[in-house]
Amino acid sequence: MPLVKDKVAIITGATSGIGEATVALFVAEGAHVVFTGRRRAEGEAIAARHGGRAVFVQADATLEADWIQVVDGTLQRFGRVDCLFNNAGGPAPTGGIASIPVDGFDAAMALLVRSVMLGMKHVAPPMVAQGSGSIINNASIAAHLAGYSSSLIYGAAKAAVLHLTKCVAMELGEHNVRVNSISPGTIATGILPKALGVEAAAADRLAEGMKATMAKAQPIPRAGLPDDIAQCALYLASDRSSFVNGTDLVVDGGMIGGRMFTPHQDSLRAMREAFGR
Repeated sequence: MPLVKDKVAIITGATSGIGEATVALFVAEGAHVVFTGRRRAEGEAIAARHGGRAVFVQADATLEADWIQVVDGTLQRFGRVDCLFNNAGGPAPTGGIASIPVDGFDAAMALLVRSVMLGMKHVAPPMVAQGSGSIINNASIAAHLAGYSSSLIYGAAKAAVLHLTKCVAMELGEHNVRVNSISPGTIATGILPKALGVEAAAADRLAEGMKATMAKAQPIPRAGLPDDIAQCALYLASDRSSFVNGTDLVVDGGMIGGRMFTPHQDSLRAMREAFGR
């Protein structure tokens, strides 16, 4: 039995990476998907691959008018919204605190936090009215520990997403609408090259070449993949997670679990040798 058969899902930031993988998985598991992004050509190509099960709407997740268009259009077409995956995101300014440009800070907060707030604001009324729904916000391990992003602003924004998720979960849970988040570790997408100034389409193409380096970043010896996050989103969208609310699921191969075992043992061995043991 498909996990989200005939559920209606909205997925943002879905013209590449995690969002694109989630669209494909949700369609395969029986959902009707409305997905958004700012790149029309990429979005229309993805929609064409999935036939009538996936509908692309060009939209900017930072703009309230675009959210109204997306949610109203989904309700007009399908009559309900069962799931929202707030996945839209991107890089934030790099460098130390003294060098952060105010306009870059504001743009990052709009993309990473305001978009999440707007999505929840506009799907909450129909979900409450129907008495069910699942909202999933994409966070990051950078929200849990400093130093896990190329940008300290990105980490701070994702920490805000975590707490906003919990606050809204306490409100909407009373109406059987669940609100949870996912914190990915290092996932092979174009977000890191974008943060370092690479153009979007070229950055997406670099993701494959990053896998070998990423495989060494955590105990599980492979790079994280967009499908790893899509599978977690599928669980949270499905009825199998009907008692999961206000929770953050970390999907990082163990990266923030602690010091990796083998390098730690190697350092202890070196110390013993230095002590003549």
